[in-house]
Amino acid sequence: MESHLTVLAPLAAVWLAAGWLADGMPRLDHARALRRRTGWVLALTLTGLGLTAAVLVAGLSSAGATPADRAAAGLTLAAAPVLVVAACTVRRVRRLRAGAGAFAAAPGTPAPHGLRAAAAHPLVGLPLQVTGLAILPAVAAASAPEPLFGPGVTGPAITVGVLAVAAIGVRHALRHSRLAERAAPPRPASPRAAGALHV
Repeated sequence: MESHLTVLAPLAAVWLAAGWLADGMPRLDHARALRRRTGWVLALTLTGLGLTAAVLVAGLSSAGATPADRAAAGLTLAAAPVLVVAACTVRRVRRLRAGAGAFAAAPGTPAPHGLRAAAAHPLVGLPLQVTGLAILPAVAAASAPEPLFGPGVTGPAITVGVLAVAAIGVRHALRHSRLAERAAPPRPASPRAAGALHV
């Protein structure tokens, strides 16, 4: 087993676990459960950010083709989603946790549709899931024989990855839109419609 695989595999596991837990947050219908889940997501996200930063710093500070260099090179695809997580996702999950905490005093308090819509926002789950997916090619390359990952595989792998990310993004956007519509206050009837009702 490649030595840098021992670094990349746990890192991918942390990011994939955070993405999986975040994906289930909008389905939680009790505020206490939502608060607990956001705590787990926040802890895993901060752990993933810390481990990713440590691997990148170790790779930059070492010279030659060391395991740290190879592990850091494997995180190239994940660099952009990690930055989105650090800039947007952490802040949103913290606000979501605080909002759920305000309703979590009683065990059976339902989670408002507004909180569930915030949990379904694409900038919460999507960057976490994309980060985990972006590390998987490096894990696969480190654990599989070299001929399986030649130049002919790169194009189809990128196409499949882009399609998977697009599908995940559309799913998040549709779910967020549906929950946001439920959370919106009912629109007042227009004067014309009210006049028609009185006639």
